[in-house]
Amino acid sequence: MQGSLQSFVSALAVSAFLVLPLRAEPGDLPAPPDVAAPPAAAEVTATGLASVVLEPGEPDGPMPGPTDIVVVDYTGWTTDGKLFDSSVARGKPVRLRLDTVIQGWTEGLQLMRQGEKRRLWIPEELAYAGLEGRPQGMLVFDVDLLEVVQPPPAPENVAGPPADAEQIREGLWSVVLEPGDGGEHPTPHGTVLVHYSGWTTDGELFDTTALRGEPASFQLDKVIKGWRYGLREMEQGEKRRFWVDEKLAYKGQEGPQGMLVFDIELLAVN
Repeated sequence: MQGSLQSFVSALAVSAFLVLPLRAEPGDLPAPPDVAAPPAAAEVTATGLASVVLEPGEPDGPMPGPTDIVVVDYTGWTTDGKLFDSSVARGKPVRLRLDTVIQGWTEGLQLMRQGEKRRLWIPEELAYAGLEGRPQGMLVFDVDLLEVVQPPPAPENVAGPPADAEQIREGLWSVVLEPGDGGEHPTPHGTVLVHYSGWTTDGELFDTTALRGEPASFQLDKVIKGWRYGLREMEQGEKRRFWVDEKLAYKGQEGPQGMLVFDIELLAVN
């Protein structure tokens, strides 16, 4: 993307429960005996969402907020016991943001702690009411909250480069956080594979690959000047913190303004 970095918000705008092909037969994941309706002991919220804790989570484990990112394993049935979706059957947990899924999930996951497994009975109006091609009626999910993904904290020196920072050129400073492996340096028109996080100098996180759970690939001549100049100083495997003056970042363009701070890990050079 010319002159800017990708937004993790748009990358995470996904729809959950696409009813993907399963690797297991429905009989391998039998419906719970109480699939038809929640038991009397179920916890019921004001919206009608019912749930039962199947396995407790970590006693002091984090609980997700309404826009947090979580990693989960889940299986879903209709109330007649029909299996319609399961990350367990596919053998791969799902990473999602809670404001991009059905309302019953947004609400239900916020009741849980990391490590907890819970059964949810989600009323139709909190699920897919009226959406063509999606299961209708009350839905039942067994959800295992594997991880609440925490955003990286702002560095202590986010407000400005410390005295020992190297000035690469006017408006660009850096500190090596972890040395590289002696490998290649990026070329002016090459492609890099990186993990990164970016903050404004008041500590606001505006972009990070940490929440996406996968690195990003960029062509070096298509990113901000601070990245073009800074990454060419790095070698493969290195992790470095940069302070980028606005004239080498997004001055006059769409994007965060003022000096920006980036932690960048250079994973690969092509």
